[in-house]
Amino acid sequence: MTEPLEKRLEKAMAELQAAQEAVARTERELRQASFAVLSSDRAVRATVGPQGELSGIEFLDSKYRDMSPQELAASVLEAANAARLKMNRHVMKAMAPFTEPSSGIPELKGFELDWERIFGPEVLRDDDGDTSRDSGAAPAWRDALGEDGED
Repeated sequence: MTEPLEKRLEKAMAELQAAQEAVARTERELRQASFAVLSSDRAVRATVGPQGELSGIEFLDSKYRDMSPQELAASVLEAANAARLKMNRHVMKAMAPFTEPSSGIPELKGFELDWERIFGPEVLRDDDGDTSRDSGAAPAWRDALGEDGED
């Protein structure tokens, strides 16, 4: 027995309204989001805002005084890129429910997003939970400088 068209339309409209409210709530939450990440050498903390924009840089424990300009620049870039990647993944996670079809109304499809095209291929790689560390491996910039990353 199928539902009358009016009843299905009513359900669809209610689900659409709920989705619109959820999108608005998610947008409000994302506008307030920020992430801070510490560089692997623990010299720099970079903070990004809701659109991945750099909103803060902190130089920690005066370590920058003993760093070459190239080392300091590498630390800043490392921390900023890791913070931006964290924000991108946060946006993906927050928007994921809207990309899936409705379970109650199959005609309401979720929208498709090409996250790789929007944020770049890094965003789809496995996240080990802490993007500021590379599971003990030295960052590429340290290899270029001939450093092993140990203090």
